Amino acid sequence: MISYQSLFPFLLAGLLAGCVVGPDYHPPQTAPPAQWVSPQDGGETNLPAADTAWWKSFHDAELDSLIVRAAQSNLNLRAAVARVRQARAAARVVSAGLWPTADAAGSFASERLSANGFPEFPPGFTIQGDVYQTGFDAAWELDVFGGTRRAAQAAQADEAAAEFGRRNLMITITAEVARNYVAARAFQRRLAVADANIKAQEEIAALTRDRFAKGLTGELDVKEADALLAATRAQPPLFETGFLDAVYQLALLLGQPPGALIEELTNAAPIPAAPPAVPVGLPSDLLQRRPDVQQAERQLASATAQIGAATADLYPKFSLTGDAGLQSVSVSDWFSAGSRFWTAGPTVQWRIFDAGRIRARIQAQSARADEALAAYEQSMLAAFTDVETALTGYAQEQTRRQSLAHAAEANGEVVDMAGDLYRHGLADFLRVLEAQRSLYQSQDALIESERAVSSDLIALYKALGGGWEDKSQPVPEK
Repeated sequence: MISYQSLFPFLLAGLLAGCVVGPDYHPPQTAPPAQWVSPQDGGETNLPAADTAWWKSFHDAELDSLIVRAAQSNLNLRAAVARVRQARAAARVVSAGLWPTADAAGSFASERLSANGFPEFPPGFTIQGDVYQTGFDAAWELDVFGGTRRAAQAAQADEAAAEFGRRNLMITITAEVARNYVAARAFQRRLAVADANIKAQEEIAALTRDRFAKGLTGELDVKEADALLAATRAQPPLFETGFLDAVYQLALLLGQPPGALIEELTNAAPIPAAPPAVPVGLPSDLLQRRPDVQQAERQLASATAQIGAATADLYPKFSLTGDAGLQSVSVSDWFSAGSRFWTAGPTVQWRIFDAGRIRARIQAQSARADEALAAYEQSMLAAFTDVETALTGYAQEQTRRQSLAHAAEANGEVVDMAGDLYRHGLADFLRVLEAQRSLYQSQDALIESERAVSSDLIALYKALGGGWEDKSQPVPEK
C-alpha cells in the first residue's frame, strides 16, 4: 500500500512543476487593411477617433441630456450590468476551487442499541446513552494537472466578455437614442414645411376660386388647386405619427412610459447638424475600439481554456483530507484528552472507464473553440464592413443634400415667378401647380436628406465603436 509519506513528495513535485493540460491560448493574429476603401469625401479625417461622448459634436443640449439619462436608466443596460456581476461571481466560485475547504460541525444524539440485535453484550455494557461530538473537516483537491486553473481562466474570460457585451450594448443604446431624436426633430421640420406649403396653397386656391368667379379661369383650375391642397393636407398626420413613434421609442430607451417625453419634446428644434470634420482613425485601431470584437475574442479565449478543463478529467485527481474533533458520551469529560479524535491522509480518484464520455466532451469543447474562432473572424469582417458602409453613406448623402438644397432654392424662386405671372394673367395655372408641387417635394426631400446625413454620422460613430463610458469605470459590486 502506498503511504501518505511516500506519495506526498510526488504530489508536491507535480504542483511545483505547474503542469497545465490543454492548449495555451494565443490571440489570433490579424492583418487589418492599411487604409479605408471608401473615399473620405464627407469631412472625415484619419485623426484618432474619440472613445466617448461623440454625441457632443452635434452641440444639442437636449440630445446630451437624453443620452445621459438612457445610460442611467435603460433596463436592458441594467440587465447587462447584472450579467457582468453574475460572471464576476462565477469566476470567484471557480477560482475558489484552487483552495482547501474546511467545515465545522457539532451534534448531540441520544441513542439506544438493540439488545436482541446484539444478544452477547459484555457484562455491564450500556446499551443506551448520549453522544456529544464536534469537529472540523478539511479537504483540498490538488490541481496537479491544471484543470481548475483552466476553468478559472475560462471564467475570467467570460467575465471580460460580459463586460465587453455591456459596453457594446451601451454603444447601441447611445446610437438608438441619437437616431430616434434626430428622427423626431426631422418629423417636426417636415410638419412645419407641410404647414407652410398648405398655407401657400390655400392662398393660391382662394385666388383661383376668385378668378373663376370673375370668369377669368375655368373650373378645372379650381379642381386642380383643391386636389393639390388636399394631397398636401394628407401629410401632417403621417408626420405627427412619426414624431410620436420616435418619442415613444426614446421613452422606452430611457426606461420610461411611452408618454413621458411628449411634453419635453413638443417644442420644435432643429435637426442636430453634423460637424465639419469627423476623425475616424485607421483600420488598425478599429479592433481595439469595437467592444463586440473584443467580446468575441474573450469568448474564444474562454472556449480554448475549457478544452484544458475537459482534458484534465482524463487524469487522476489527488486530494488531501482530514478531520479532527471531540467525541464523548458525557459533557463532563468532553474536553479531556480521551475525547479527541483525528484522521488525515491523501486520496486518489481516477476514472478508468467511462465509455469515451470524457474524450467526447473534449471533442465537443474543441468544436466550440472552432466555432468561437469563426465568430471572432466574422465579427472582425463585420466591423470593417460597418465602417466602410457608414463612410460611403455619410459622404454620398452630403453630396445629395447639397443638390437638394439647390433644387429647393430654385423651386422657391420658380413658385414666386409663376405666381406673379398667373396673377397678371401671363401664365396658365398648370405652371403654378407644378411649381408648388415641385417646391414642396424638394423641401421635404431636403429635410429627409438632412436627417439622413445626421443618421449616417451616428451610424459611423457606432461602427467606429465609440460611445461607452471611460474604461476605468468598473461595474459596481452589489
